[in-house]
Amino acid sequence: MRRWLLAGLLLAGAVPVAATEQLQLAGEHPVDGVPRGNLSGLAWCGDGFWTVSDRDDDRLYRLVPGEHSWTVEEERFSAPPPPPSGLPWGLRQGQRLIGWVRGGMLDFEGITCDGSGNRYLVSEASLGVLMIPPVGPARWLKLPPALISQARGAGLLQRHNAFLEGIAVDPASQRLWLAAERERRGLLVLHRQQADWSCNGGCVLLSEGGFEPPPAQSGLTRPQPLDFSDLAFHEERLYTLERMTHQICRRSLSTGQAERCWSFADATLGEDRRYGAPHGVAEGLWLDAKGAWVLIDNGELARGDGERRPMLWHFAAPEGGWGATP
Repeated sequence: MRRWLLAGLLLAGAVPVAATEQLQLAGEHPVDGVPRGNLSGLAWCGDGFWTVSDRDDDRLYRLVPGEHSWTVEEERFSAPPPPPSGLPWGLRQGQRLIGWVRGGMLDFEGITCDGSGNRYLVSEASLGVLMIPPVGPARWLKLPPALISQARGAGLLQRHNAFLEGIAVDPASQRLWLAAERERRGLLVLHRQQADWSCNGGCVLLSEGGFEPPPAQSGLTRPQPLDFSDLAFHEERLYTLERMTHQICRRSLSTGQAERCWSFADATLGEDRRYGAPHGVAEGLWLDAKGAWVLIDNGELARGDGERRPMLWHFAAPEGGWGATP
């Protein structure tokens, strides 16, 4: 216990690395067929992209490319009742109220896939991970009780609607990462022990707070809390999608510290593509050797050119690739 607590305290004052390179937009694809535009999380599973909506507790969406726009195909599932979250009563009730008002009692915020075709969905409301296998019923992973106690001990998971926002797994399904959204934001890691998952010396990789002004391209100046909105695992490296600062950062697997960041502010904050939200709307991330794919959760908000559909942005990989040093 002392080990993870000390690590959290040492990382508490970490400062994000400034983005030094602007990503180039290679394409954008509006997505038809999703009510209200509420998509969150992105993963390549098998032969296509999959996403979830924080308003739906019973379906996944497969993104289907089209000539002028992409569409979605639904896959239905039935989630059993989630295990207890371990949160205090007040936070549980606040999250439940959000679900009653807007829909989506489980509040799925991210999706990832392993090499065997299992899909993993992170529930912000229950602080749980639902696994949906290629064949058979969905089930909740057995997460260690220490996960929540360690996270809250490091200052994470303190505000309702600001709990777990991103998820990534390695292809062998031996390591699982979770992102705590904001105020404070953080990174958590779990290791598989046969059918269970453990903290293996400590679940908290990173805990940091602070505020930062939105990018100058946004035209906004009021500082906003630093956040994470999704995770991606690529070539033995972990990447974070940072919604408010409009950037993608490569982070150390051992400490969670930012090693290098790339901004997509120039490409997406022009007058035609700007949504005007102070915290940004990017909520899904997938990386491969050729580029990055970012999915936005715009709700019913229109951007500058009047477009209200969810959008999938495709950015070219930086020169030298994602693993290059500055």
